[in-house]
Amino acid sequence: MRLLLVEDDPDLGGDLRDALTREGFVVDLVADGLDAWFLGGTEDFALAILDLGLPRLDGLSILKRWREEGRNFPVLVLTARGDWTEKVEGIEAGADDYVAKPFAMRELVARIRALLRRAAGYSTPVLRSGPLQLDTARMLATVHDRPVRLSPLEYRLLDILAHQGGRVLSAGQISEHLHGTSDAADSNAIEALVLRLRRKVGPGIIENRRGFGYRLAEA
Repeated sequence: MRLLLVEDDPDLGGDLRDALTREGFVVDLVADGLDAWFLGGTEDFALAILDLGLPRLDGLSILKRWREEGRNFPVLVLTARGDWTEKVEGIEAGADDYVAKPFAMRELVARIRALLRRAAGYSTPVLRSGPLQLDTARMLATVHDRPVRLSPLEYRLLDILAHQGGRVLSAGQISEHLHGTSDAADSNAIEALVLRLRRKVGPGIIENRRGFGYRLAEA
């Protein structure tokens, strides 16, 4: 599979490219923001790994342009550890997942493979909760039989809530499911993700139990 790696640190970029190549990926490494935007908009990639601090055009602007242009391949954002504002901004711009620096290579590869599996729709049955229906085989969501366009990360959140049987999940529990960490700072990113998702699926689908967390509304 072909990946687009956007990283302006030559040492880190080279190390990541070499490691991902050893994992069997074909990797295009780009260090310049404008070049990355052009390449991602004109070439076919299974996934992009995107640093945010780039010359000429920053990572968030690249991501927003790609999404506006209909480029919907999964995007994994590299953020500074503990900087929840970057996580929130990345999610709002259309990122599907993020990894905080410094990170273990095994974690990055696991996140990449998980996004690729989800983008390919490797799952099983149809899940229903009121007017919401999730086709897990094709990773599609409909509300009142109307398709809803979701990113892989948004779909994962709906899938997690749909498997809870109406149980309320806190922001920390959702973060644990999505990212393997329940860091309190991640709750801001989860709130941003839920807000964006609620705009897409409409009112009455995701309930906010103030002070406790979120759940899917019962039929």
